[in-house]
Amino acid sequence: MTHTDRHPSPEPSGSVLPVAVLGGGPVGLAAAAHLESAGARPLLFEAGPSAGTSIREWGHVRLFTPWGFLIDSVARKLLGGTAWQPPPEERLPTGAEFVERYLEPLAAHPDLRPHLRFGRRVVGVSRKGMDKVKSEGRAEAPFEIVVRTSRGETERHLARAVIDASGTWTRPNPIGAGGLLAEGELEHADRIRYSIPDVLAKHRPRYEGRRVLVLGSGHSAFNVIQDLVRLSRSGRGNAGEKTDVLWAIRREDPVLMFGGGERDALPARGNLGARLRALVEDEQVTFLTGFRAEGVRSAHDGRLQVLGEGDRAAGPVDEIIATTGFRPDLDLLRELRIELDPWLEAPVRLAPLIDPNRHSCGTVYPHGFEELAHPDPDVYVVGMKSYGRAPTFLLLTGYEQVRSVVAALTGDLEAARDVRLTLPATGVCSTDLVAADAPAVVSPGSPACCG
Repeated sequence: MTHTDRHPSPEPSGSVLPVAVLGGGPVGLAAAAHLESAGARPLLFEAGPSAGTSIREWGHVRLFTPWGFLIDSVARKLLGGTAWQPPPEERLPTGAEFVERYLEPLAAHPDLRPHLRFGRRVVGVSRKGMDKVKSEGRAEAPFEIVVRTSRGETERHLARAVIDASGTWTRPNPIGAGGLLAEGELEHADRIRYSIPDVLAKHRPRYEGRRVLVLGSGHSAFNVIQDLVRLSRSGRGNAGEKTDVLWAIRREDPVLMFGGGERDALPARGNLGARLRALVEDEQVTFLTGFRAEGVRSAHDGRLQVLGEGDRAAGPVDEIIATTGFRPDLDLLRELRIELDPWLEAPVRLAPLIDPNRHSCGTVYPHGFEELAHPDPDVYVVGMKSYGRAPTFLLLTGYEQVRSVVAALTGDLEAARDVRLTLPATGVCSTDLVAADAPAVVSPGSPACCG
């Protein structure tokens, strides 16, 4: 059934309900492609106006993953029957190129286009007529998806299963080291950006000639710092000031943070870490280790200071860029019976396979519908959101997840259980960490790696 609250339009009698897919990014579109190819009807909801809305926000960033690792196999077959030309497998696209050359053609495919609903934000999912407490008849009840349109209207849709591929991009972590907002963080939010700004072009006026603090130790931070240093080298701002870059990380020992270098199976990822190491060693950035932010306050000159544990402070600075990771939005699943790991917020059977406190390699154990299942049957969280707060996600993982999930939903349990996953290693493994007694180094599921 698909209808607005004002204008009900019941599903024709005897028709099979669709599988709802939440999110129109690469994993959501792959899920829709697998469902369509398996003879199941998808119904995909995307909050933005087009495919890959979140990726467009970091379209200027070049991925370190080549095209050969970025295209789902079933999506490739669908596109192969059109005028689509596959990009060179060894080339590294920007986020914008990834959307333009892959996601847009996939969303426009005649087999998928009728099933995609853009400008529709999912605000809640439940079993029809049942809150999460009620058990009797629960497994037989269809899912009800409540959607808010871009025009402010409410729609309600029924589905026989739910695949949540809504990602984590819209829920960045705060800068507070304890996982909560730092004191003063809200008050100074207009000078804090939680993303990867285009400091060399679109956002250049905001950062040129300013003193900028970057918080975070992943590849998103690497990309921002690299661009800020380029901005610093390019000259001075309108006020005659040179761009000055500060970088603060929580870990005490940064040695393994820069990755495996030449040992990395993705050369661009290894090179990125090596470049950042060189920038630190050449003192082209002011580098603070063991810095755990607790507060933000105005300095005497109108700039900002970030306060850390033990009376430490970073600043004064004009702008703050927070690349401190993301967390899943679990509110829309509140009325479903889902089972999550208490600290990663990932499916409880998946969490031990991806826990960044223990795992650091680019290789992830193969996993599929069984590890992604929840107490409510036929609801699956996939893609980056399935990793909860773990930053180790790569797109190939999401594609294999949806292949397995769709096989299970369409009754092919043999194929669903035959999970296979080969990922490019980082060159820094858990054995290195044990030897060094250092915190985990991972291959982040940030825009730099996967979209």
